[in-house]
Amino acid sequence: MTEESRTTHKILLAVMLLLPMAANAQIGDHRNELSVGFNAGYTMSNVGFSPDVPQSQLGGMTAGITFRYTCEKYFNSICAIVSEVNLTQMGWKEKINDVNDAPVINSVTKLPEEYQRQLTYVQVPLMARLGWGRERKGFQAFFLLGPQFGFFLNDKAKQNFEYDERNISDRVGVQQYAYQDTMSVQNKFDYGIAVGMGLEFSRPKIGHFLLEARYYYGLGNVFKNSKADTFGKSNNNCIAIKIAYLFDILRTKNPKIK
Repeated sequence: MTEESRTTHKILLAVMLLLPMAANAQIGDHRNELSVGFNAGYTMSNVGFSPDVPQSQLGGMTAGITFRYTCEKYFNSICAIVSEVNLTQMGWKEKINDVNDAPVINSVTKLPEEYQRQLTYVQVPLMARLGWGRERKGFQAFFLLGPQFGFFLNDKAKQNFEYDERNISDRVGVQQYAYQDTMSVQNKFDYGIAVGMGLEFSRPKIGHFLLEARYYYGLGNVFKNSKADTFGKSNNNCIAIKIAYLFDILRTKNPKIK
């Protein structure tokens, strides 16, 4: 394990230890509010291969259900725990270029070679949330941080050439062999850290509308990464732009809450 990996794992452990502390906090102005709803969005992802595989962002979709428990307001910060169960598409899209960084042309199809692999996961983030602004009527900015766990469901490859007929002579580096194109996903369980920020608009009789940008950094690997394996690292990276709608199940009875 590298020093970077050790540091990242320590951060993840610290966040997981802080989550139950936040849920039980009673230092500030107490809240007892539960909101549930739905979220959906667009993802842009790649896989951090080592040795490096040149890539561009692969587009996909994410959607699921959201649970939020708000436990207190400490000074100006509104503290909550957010959990989701999402169906999310991630993966990678290769940039198959030659030594001059020009697209590699397939000798059979006469087209630039293209390859992408879409991986579908059930993802469960569990995040601490801090918000600043209006709770009931108006706008609130928020920040999220916490661990995320994923369970691989299936994958789908898309390419415009046959693997045995790829243009090896013009490819450079690891792309000559393209091992990742034929390897099956070996680690079904994924985990990492999610961080996000966004804006929420609330109205008492309507609910909560949220717009959020989120980044996920995977600490696990898609493929095995021992010294005998092909890749030393193959972790998921994903940026998501999401919208969500929540409605209140429990609401604190306090006329001073605005």
